[in-house]
Amino acid sequence: MPLSNKETPEHAWLERVAKGAQVCACGNVRRASRVLTQFYDEALRESNLRISQFHLLARLTIHEPITISQLAEKLVMDRTTLTRDLKVLQEKGWAKSVAGVDQRTRLLTITPQGYAKFKEAVPLWEKAQAQVTNGLGSERFQSLLVHLKEVVAATT
Repeated sequence: MPLSNKETPEHAWLERVAKGAQVCACGNVRRASRVLTQFYDEALRESNLRISQFHLLARLTIHEPITISQLAEKLVMDRTTLTRDLKVLQEKGWAKSVAGVDQRTRLLTITPQGYAKFKEAVPLWEKAQAQVTNGLGSERFQSLLVHLKEVVAATT
């Protein structure tokens, strides 16, 4: 709500909020995340994978078998969102849930079809990753990764 009188406390407050929004860490990271997600999704389009699915398949490849709780912890995701995302992979036959040591524990594994899909997408991901790395320069890209890890550590 623009105010005509720039001398009011309300106007000063609105200016402070507007400036704060421009430097908000969360807002800026979310904007960058949306752009990167769109970029990687487009890069992976011919594999019929989204970047979120690619990362889940990568984690299952590296860490299988793994419980939903363990995977959620590694990805810093809540279990509900992770379960919803995994359901899509399971419906496509790329991941499956099997009984663990007892009936209460479910372990996630990648299927042979999921592994083949992942391998198909890796060169597409590598090309996108190289474009991002080259666009920033290797040193700045490595610095970005360090800073992002520091943000996660500082806020969890």
